[in-house]
Amino acid sequence: MSQHIVVIGGVALGPKAACRFKRLEPGSKVTMIDQSALISYGGCGIPYYVSGEVSEARELSTTSFHMVRDVEFFKEVKGVDVRTLTRATRIDRENKQVHIQDVTSGVTSVLDYDKLVIATGATPRRLNLPGEDLAGVSSVCNPDDATRIREGISKGEVGKAVIIGAGFIGLEMAEAFADMWGVETSVVEITGQLMPRLVSPALAAMARKHMEENGVEFYFGESVKAIEGEDGRVTRVVTDKRTLEADAVIIAAGVVPISDLARDAGLAVHDRGGVFVDEFMRTSDPDIYAGGDCAIVKHLITGQPVFLPLGSMANRQGRVIGTNLAGGDARFDGVVGSFVVKLFETSLAGTGLSLEAALAAGFDAVSVLLVQLDRAHFYPTKELMTLEMIVEKTTRRVLGVQGFGSSGDAMVGRINAVAAILRHQPTVDDISNLEMAYAPPFASAMDVLNSLANLADNVLLGINRGVGPDGFAELWDQRDNGSCYFLDCREEADAGEYLARNPGQWHNIPQGKLRERLAEVPRDRPVVLVCNTGARSYEAQIILDEQGFGNVVNVQGGMAAIRKYGIDL
Repeated sequence: MSQHIVVIGGVALGPKAACRFKRLEPGSKVTMIDQSALISYGGCGIPYYVSGEVSEARELSTTSFHMVRDVEFFKEVKGVDVRTLTRATRIDRENKQVHIQDVTSGVTSVLDYDKLVIATGATPRRLNLPGEDLAGVSSVCNPDDATRIREGISKGEVGKAVIIGAGFIGLEMAEAFADMWGVETSVVEITGQLMPRLVSPALAAMARKHMEENGVEFYFGESVKAIEGEDGRVTRVVTDKRTLEADAVIIAAGVVPISDLARDAGLAVHDRGGVFVDEFMRTSDPDIYAGGDCAIVKHLITGQPVFLPLGSMANRQGRVIGTNLAGGDARFDGVVGSFVVKLFETSLAGTGLSLEAALAAGFDAVSVLLVQLDRAHFYPTKELMTLEMIVEKTTRRVLGVQGFGSSGDAMVGRINAVAAILRHQPTVDDISNLEMAYAPPFASAMDVLNSLANLADNVLLGINRGVGPDGFAELWDQRDNGSCYFLDCREEADAGEYLARNPGQWHNIPQGKLRERLAEVPRDRPVVLVCNTGARSYEAQIILDEQGFGNVVNVQGGMAAIRKYGIDL
């Protein structure tokens, strides 16, 4: 029987659900409404339009075959009726009606529905700061924002920019300003690191160092108190510690799900916003579906509700909803939380839980860090990749993997490999033996993921005991009191410059000669072992353990991690 489906929201999930349903039930009617004039655009591409990597804003709203996804496109190509500049004001569940209002004229009317889809998305979080409405202060929400920001830059109006927030959008916008336009860019973040809770302090410090080398300044642990201006335009940002000059300010403090309509209609909504849905993407009313940035879904590792606003997830959920509107049985079980963000020539990516998030969720977890080449050591275009794995101690279950590496596909490919199986609760042993495609131009014979799991195995067994670069930094800061013996296990040619810079504090015995020079190693204080990546120092640790040395620490990631972290030796 023919149905009338009403979709509230026309950016990502709404169009996907509408078009999927129409393919399955071409005889039914779909009406999609949106309060904006802009629909079906790729919001995640906005920073790349601002940077100039995407040449025209129009490209954010086109298909892969260059058709603009506008009202006419949906009507003629997809068979979906679209009403832009139309706001949904109330959902009447009893009579199955949506009350709407024309944004331009104010005229109100009613749409009857058989099934309803709520795809209202999310809105940038406002900080309610003095000066937040000054010209030059923007959020990054839609192509209009992007066009306004880029026009200001291209006209030469922006020499200094301040980004508030060091999450996905904040970092992407910082790169856009600094890299493509040469704008003096600062990022203010209230927490102590970039990408808080998503990556460890060690990986965050590596990413920060790389961005600072590309001209971005960071101010962590600072709270913005006011945005000030002259003649109605922004000129500076005031934090609790300093004042930063600014011709442009980007507020990138996260987003808030738009769920007022759902709450007012009596649907189950999270205390902090967001519509609860089941695995079929149904709300607490079986005739109403919701998804995308306005929905709360299940985290497949913690089992808890989670808000994860990603365009990729909205599209997948949209297909599920479209299928189920047509009587299907498609499921969206939940998320493991996968991400990647490009940072100049590098990227930061992850899936599952960071150590901080795992501990907060009640897991008895440990993390291990590995630096290894992303392909065969003899292949000329190899690069070092840094990966961190979070493991539950008692069960050996892998809870997450995060990484810092090049902006190519190598690292995100490893993250995606873990993401694909994380919902099935893989153990360290599963990742140790995970089958990866191998050829020297693409991987090493023992892939970096396999090696990472092997490191975790050795740590859980207690035969590789160590610290990451952040732990090494704490030990190195105490070097003047002589509490630790720092032993470089590399060849003398590699260790020489550090011996010269740190006489009496940095020591060198190549791992291959350690057995014959054991007498040089003190037994009355901790020995901190260092090599290039942590492999030879691990072998040295085995030797010293065998010889009865009681307190030996291996630096995971070795000198490669120390350099990336930014420790000055």
